[in-house]
Amino acid sequence: MMSIRKPLMAIMAACIATASMVSTVQSATFPSKGVTAICPWSAGGGTDTILRALARNAEPFLGENITVINKTGGGGAIGHTVGVNARPDGYSVMMITFEVLSVPPQGMVPWTYKDFDLLMRVNMDPAAITVHADAPYNTIEEFVAYAKANPKKIKVGHAGPGSVWQLAGSIFAENTDIELAYVPFDGGAPAVTALVGNHIDAVSVSAAEVQAQVKAGNLKILGVMSDERIGIFPGVPTMKESGFDVSFGTWRGLGVPKNTPEEAKIVLRDAFKQGMETADFKKFANNAGLGLAYLNAEDWAKLMAIDSKSVTKTMKLLGLAK
Repeated sequence: MMSIRKPLMAIMAACIATASMVSTVQSATFPSKGVTAICPWSAGGGTDTILRALARNAEPFLGENITVINKTGGGGAIGHTVGVNARPDGYSVMMITFEVLSVPPQGMVPWTYKDFDLLMRVNMDPAAITVHADAPYNTIEEFVAYAKANPKKIKVGHAGPGSVWQLAGSIFAENTDIELAYVPFDGGAPAVTALVGNHIDAVSVSAAEVQAQVKAGNLKILGVMSDERIGIFPGVPTMKESGFDVSFGTWRGLGVPKNTPEEAKIVLRDAFKQGMETADFKKFANNAGLGLAYLNAEDWAKLMAIDSKSVTKTMKLLGLAK
């Protein structure tokens, strides 16, 4: 037995040493090529904009290029599915959005947020009700009064079935006792473009996503769904100020496919966190009206577990979940 045990122990020790060496090599050599960042929404929208700015500022710390690709459709389902199914080697990073909680309850996908390894939350933005500059209402109170007098006549664009912006419009309608008609798009940007062209009557996306068109005089924001007024539009009242108890918005963060090596996750977390802390990125976020709200992976996961139950419950009440 002793003659067998000694060689066996030697082999085990060699295996452990080899595994340690491999781990060290992986950590030291990752990344050895460019990284792909997957955006589940169309180019020009809030998610795409913040991801590209973050990728640009994280590249110097990662030491490799970060290429953003847009995989749109299905209210965020297609892009997130691409992220879930990506090779778990650290070279595919996903910009996870609120819809990772709202798409699964609809029965559209075979995954949940638990199929991602979270890296960090990046930002949070409240929803807003925005209309064309020539709309017959100048306040959110007038908008609600018009909607009550004209049920389902106001066409509201959003980012797709079950998206955070559809939920925003639905929750606002429920709380104000009005009926709206909803028009889906593959992201906030196409919805805003349709509003500028007078193809729809309103959008329920974030204030950041309409900022350029509002400043150009093409659109006007009637109210924001936040507890406090937002910095880029301090003159726009909150819904609560106008007598409507509605506070709702979205968040965005980064994740990778489940079972991505820990060494790769550490490198990615560090690079993107340092990218977030650069003066250039902070200036970009401030100018774009995007609220930075960093959370580490552990704290974000705890909040995600709570939000998942709340979102599923809300969607069931709205008839959006199976």
